[in-house]
Amino acid sequence: MHILITNDDGIFAPGITILAEALQKIAKISVIAPDQNRSGVSRAITLENPLRVMKTPIGWWQLNGTPADCVKLALGGFLNEQPDMVVSGINAGANLGDDVLYSGTVGGAMEGRFLKYPPIAISATAHRHDAMYYETAARVACELVQKIEREGADPSVILNVNVPSVPFDELQGYQITRQGDRHVSEPMMASEDGRGRRIYWLGESGKIKDGSEGTDFHAVHSNKVSVTPLQIDLTAHRDLDKVRQWLI
Repeated sequence: MHILITNDDGIFAPGITILAEALQKIAKISVIAPDQNRSGVSRAITLENPLRVMKTPIGWWQLNGTPADCVKLALGGFLNEQPDMVVSGINAGANLGDDVLYSGTVGGAMEGRFLKYPPIAISATAHRHDAMYYETAARVACELVQKIEREGADPSVILNVNVPSVPFDELQGYQITRQGDRHVSEPMMASEDGRGRRIYWLGESGKIKDGSEGTDFHAVHSNKVSVTPLQIDLTAHRDLDKVRQWLI
């Protein structure tokens, strides 16, 4: 198997290094990632500026673009050999509930949905000041890749995987989950720059609104690996008739 690895934290982030070291023991890997942190860019692509790719001293590739750009480049003929799947991560922090709409980690994975195996977005769910057990998430990634290769899976499905940031032997297994839900984000934080000009910082993510059993939130808080199957189609199919009634 040939795995394309990308992320949104940047080519020099510790998560992608540990992920690549683990996956290269079980598969051929190619690594193409942003040259800087691109967290929160979702599936954004670069349209107005040229993309420049540079080889790193260890043979990886860094791109002045987004995670989606990286995967598009790889699948668009840059690599001599087409990969079989995309693994995006390991993200430094959770991608739970509404996070998937903003996540560059998930966005990068989504670009790999036309390959032989389903793409994986993998995140370590430590809080801001907690220890990051990237090795645990890397081991989970290896297990999932091997399961997928052995059993097969729908390549059009994106697997959003959140791994509790604890030692591997403290994990309580895997759970297939649905997305939870958050309350609205905290208000914007106003401040001033060094010249007295008004600036704003995004507020904290909203608190958990739906973290009930079966959600990704509930799984990781139970020290279980959350695996949420995602799809590209965002159509609210159950509401088609309702909208048709008041619109037409």
